[in-house]
Amino acid sequence: MHFVLTINQRDSRDVGDLVPDLIRTLRHLPAAVPFQRTVGDEAQGVLTDAATAVDAALTAVRERRWHVGIGVGELAVPLPADIRDARGFGLVYSRSAVERAQRSGDRIPLAVEGPDAELAGEAEAVLRLLGLIVAARTGAEWKVLDLMTPGARGQQKFVAQELGITAQAVSKAVVRSHWTEEWATRPAAARLLGLVYGPASLPPAALPYGV
Repeated sequence: MHFVLTINQRDSRDVGDLVPDLIRTLRHLPAAVPFQRTVGDEAQGVLTDAATAVDAALTAVRERRWHVGIGVGELAVPLPADIRDARGFGLVYSRSAVERAQRSGDRIPLAVEGPDAELAGEAEAVLRLLGLIVAARTGAEWKVLDLMTPGARGQQKFVAQELGITAQAVSKAVVRSHWTEEWATRPAAARLLGLVYGPASLPPAALPYGV
């Protein structure tokens, strides 16, 4: 099973090309095909883990500058080093998803597509709710949250010392930003995303060009 993320920039005319920054931000994630520029202001990557796909999608949503399309489906193997040489239904779903994300208007610009359309819609709904939480955070809140580790105990005092603020201020930032709720919901989003997968794709020789 592959999760293909197609991420394109929303406002390149206003702020310039941010694709290199996005690729650097995502390069720590384990990927079957690392994120790389495809055309223009767009990047694509291939992941094999649903939780990692959720992480990548929310990382892009955080910046409020990207349309995110997640396609769930097989790709022809062996996977190429260059995403532009990849073929498979995951790419088709991802392209359709990002095009739909571009038409999302004022909503969180994220879409999911795959063989099971109903489950894709459910995964998309949960991811958009998470996106609302993530995109609404302030820079001050992110300074706190970027030092937090999900599931670790007793870390708020450490974060407070690192930032030179009170533990109470850290606690308020965590509560106000719904950080605990986000990380409690991520596994559900990943589980739904994994269920979107359907029948395996055709053998590589049977795939039409570009599919």
